[in-house]
Amino acid sequence: MKQWAVASSIIVSDDSYLLVANRRRNDSIDWSPPGGVVDEGETPVEALTREVVEETGLSVASWGPEAYAVTVRFIDLQMHLTVNCFPALEWSGLLVIDDPDNIVEEALWCSSSRCAELLAEAPVWVSEPFLAHLSGSETGPFIYEVHGEKLANAQVQRVAQ
Repeated sequence: MKQWAVASSIIVSDDSYLLVANRRRNDSIDWSPPGGVVDEGETPVEALTREVVEETGLSVASWGPEAYAVTVRFIDLQMHLTVNCFPALEWSGLLVIDDPDNIVEEALWCSSSRCAELLAEAPVWVSEPFLAHLSGSETGPFIYEVHGEKLANAQVQRVAQ
């Protein structure tokens, strides 16, 4: 079973939240908070600090405690994903995209309603926890099972612990 971990951010400026546009292998675009894969030997916060610089040009000096966590079990694909999301407490810099993976194409400050619009096409395990956090409506657990051999037509279900 393939297992991987991702770290995700919540970066706020004047009631606007930072999202990035990701170019996928099938040439589609989806939006998400900045973040990325935790490499071997990195903590989630170390990975997140690195990814935010690469994807946005912003340097985060301090992170708050974990805002929420996500678990995604891809049943038919034999994969397991964990996501840990942290709020940036102190950051500086200007938006400059220098993504070595050439995935992030744009970064945008958005109102919470604009976040909801842009995240409508994102996987539910990206959009639902982030928007729930913004609205203060719930804290999780955010556990999902994905059934199907292809993500494009997979069935996603939120499950209890």
